[in-house]
Amino acid sequence: MAITLGALLALAVAGIGTYGWYTARQEQQAAEAAVKERREGPLPLAPIPAPKAETPECTSVIDALPRELAVDGTQVPRRELSAPVPRATVAWGNADHDPITVRCGVDAPAELTPTAQLVDVSGVSWLKIDQGGDTSWLAVDRPVYVALSLPGETGTGPLQDLSAILRDKLPKQPVFP
Repeated sequence: MAITLGALLALAVAGIGTYGWYTARQEQQAAEAAVKERREGPLPLAPIPAPKAETPECTSVIDALPRELAVDGTQVPRRELSAPVPRATVAWGNADHDPITVRCGVDAPAELTPTAQLVDVSGVSWLKIDQGGDTSWLAVDRPVYVALSLPGETGTGPLQDLSAILRDKLPKQPVFP
């Protein structure tokens, strides 16, 4: 009787342990699926004012953007955007790369002042705006403002690639006409 009771008790403990392991594994798989969906599914972007997004200049820029973006030696695909999709906006990213976005036709930021420090990349003047680990670059010497937002650890390849597109597609103009 004691042996049977002991065996039943051991079997119950094993069953509870197996159930606990199974439940924890299911929760882990659900969490991993949610992370994957967040990193690979449609990307939600907050709307921002972009009064010139529907101009021919923005159409020219957006049409010239590549289907894949070279990031640190890896080709990163375009990422679908969640509805409502902001006009003249493109994003790239996948499970291994945080999103990189380009928005065309945006408003000038408050940081753009006559004393703002600009950076020249391939003949395009950029205003760098750091935002809590991420960086946004704003092309300020073209007929429309174009914003490039990058995760902090991204190299300069996307900035150089976009500079070449802007240099070829849009005429240079004074930053402060």
